[in-house]
Amino acid sequence: MSLDPYHAPVSPFAAGLSCRCPRCGRGPLFKGFLDLAPKCTSCDLDYDFADAGDGPAVFVILFAGFIVVALAFWVEAKFEPPMWVHALLWIPAILIVTLGLLRPLKALMVALQYRNKASEGRLDHHGQ
Repeated sequence: MSLDPYHAPVSPFAAGLSCRCPRCGRGPLFKGFLDLAPKCTSCDLDYDFADAGDGPAVFVILFAGFIVVALAFWVEAKFEPPMWVHALLWIPAILIVTLGLLRPLKALMVALQYRNKASEGRLDHHGQ
């Protein structure tokens, strides 16, 4: 029997996108911009299980690249602005989109790891 207090299930999407604890949904997940806190200040969940790796960055790059490149092509075809206008539009846009999505997507990956009890892969040596 577990001595851990019961916590009602929290949607990993709600917890992740709000950057909150994946177990209770109340405590902050981060102590810095992308640094995870050591544990939840509300329910004491230890965040040592969390290892999002480069997954969130890959998704952000693919999503942001698609959106910004599509918009840049549209602006070029519709208005044919000089190159400096493209630089003025798309450099800040890519920074805002990537930095704006990186933290919530990392939190979503951590919440999904918690919900699915994801862990590092292990080799099964039973057959030897």
